[in-house]
Amino acid sequence: MTIRRRHVAAATVGNALEFYDFTTYAFYAVQIGKAFFPSTSPLASLMLSLATFGAGFVTRPIGAIVIGAYADRVGRRPAMMLTFLLMGLALLGLALCPSYASIGPLAPILVVAARLVQGFALGGEVGPTTAFLLEAAPPNRRGLYTAFQSISQNAAALVAGLIGFALTSLLTADQVQTFGWRVALLVGALVLPYGLWVRRTLPETLHAPDTVHGDPVAHQRLTGGQRRVILCSIAILCGGTVATYTQSYLTTYTSAILHMKSNVAFTATVTYGLAGIVSNITGALLSERFGRRIVMIAPRVVLLAIILPGFWLLAWNRDAATLTWMTALMTICASTSGGAMMAAIAESLRKTSRAAIFSIVYAGPIVIFGGATQLFVTWLIHATGDVLAPAYFYMAATAVALVGMFGIRESAPRVQASVQPSIEAHA
Repeated sequence: MTIRRRHVAAATVGNALEFYDFTTYAFYAVQIGKAFFPSTSPLASLMLSLATFGAGFVTRPIGAIVIGAYADRVGRRPAMMLTFLLMGLALLGLALCPSYASIGPLAPILVVAARLVQGFALGGEVGPTTAFLLEAAPPNRRGLYTAFQSISQNAAALVAGLIGFALTSLLTADQVQTFGWRVALLVGALVLPYGLWVRRTLPETLHAPDTVHGDPVAHQRLTGGQRRVILCSIAILCGGTVATYTQSYLTTYTSAILHMKSNVAFTATVTYGLAGIVSNITGALLSERFGRRIVMIAPRVVLLAIILPGFWLLAWNRDAATLTWMTALMTICASTSGGAMMAAIAESLRKTSRAAIFSIVYAGPIVIFGGATQLFVTWLIHATGDVLAPAYFYMAATAVALVGMFGIRESAPRVQASVQPSIEAHA
């Protein structure tokens, strides 16, 4: 099977749209809160908006189970068509929903409904697309191809940050509140026709021969069995989820908590996007040469060491230079590790259940930590009065991820090939 550039684009456009929408929502949480959850307390309005952001994670496990099983039974392509269509409808519903001032209590109900539909679609999106990329990739490029899931997130964050910077620079605060955040969401909707068209052209990989591991028995010995893989993957993805959503929270954190200018705050997202794209590619290529485990573990150890000093310097200086360097360093560490992470998990799963299990182990941590991270750290900051609260939470999650990374076994084809003879000798 020959996978083309447009096939990679088709598989990752849904993940990119997901992260663009979620990142944009996080950017404009204050404005969305005022539009749909008016309150005399700005904190209450923000918390309700972030809670609605979290509602999009509630239906993720349902989507993971339903659509993941559908992808393993019927095919990767029809599953990806379904998720992208639902995702697009939900995005348009959120962007075009009238405000509370126009239709009253019906407005927040419609917004929550759109988030629930979106969560269902996104829960079923990542499993089929990751399975497709892994199964369609050349054996020596599985790390790079599966890393495009993470690369698409960074690209989406970069675009969202640039659009956010432009809108906050060109529009007044009242204009951003009135329609600017809607414009940002609708920009994401422009890829819907392209995404639907190009996904129709995808080849089907479900029924093709299994090129990831031809000998299922040897594969299970190498990876340690599915239960071990699932437990380690959950730990890894817990840390990865908190890393992603803590760093996407930096724009809200710097503007709402540290009271930095909005256009300065958006530099965090632009930096995150640029550094993440380069680091994910670098990590994926390194993992194909040196193995998945070492490339996952080493950058996360460095990340664990720099989180607290980075947040402390930002809280002390509160300037664009500190924000840029802090974001860049943390992103390089997290994304270099992430470049190997997706391949390591996907390669360790059986093809017959890969989409479903990957969807579930991905959706579980996101339900718990993706939807709750921004809400929890916002509450924690106000409850403790400590602006470093996000750093403590980030560090704890990174430590959990490292436990999972040490527990998962090597899955890179080149490294496995050197291990295979010794396993067979002791069989």
